[in-house]
Amino acid sequence: MNVDKAKKRIAKQVKKGINGYPQVSLEYFGKTSDLATEVVVSFTLEEGAAQQEQKFVSKNDAREDEDVQSILVKIIERANANTVIQIDGVSIINLK
Repeated sequence: MNVDKAKKRIAKQVKKGINGYPQVSLEYFGKTSDLATEVVVSFTLEEGAAQQEQKFVSKNDAREDEDVQSILVKIIERANANTVIQIDGVSIINLK
């Protein structure tokens, strides 16, 4: 799937707002705020349920990686998510 098409599909799901569960959350991480090398996908089936997480790593910017964005779309669709939350920006990875 084209990266722009995948990003638009994700953005459309995010714009729907909070509509209950199942819920998928996307958060990008990187060493700087300009380059997201990781994305963490969190899935919650129902209120009070344990949150499941999966991390995807990209050599380049994960926000522009066609494979990563296509995977995110498939996860959202297969989870039949009622709510998709995307954390704005890039969270800085704390290297210690």
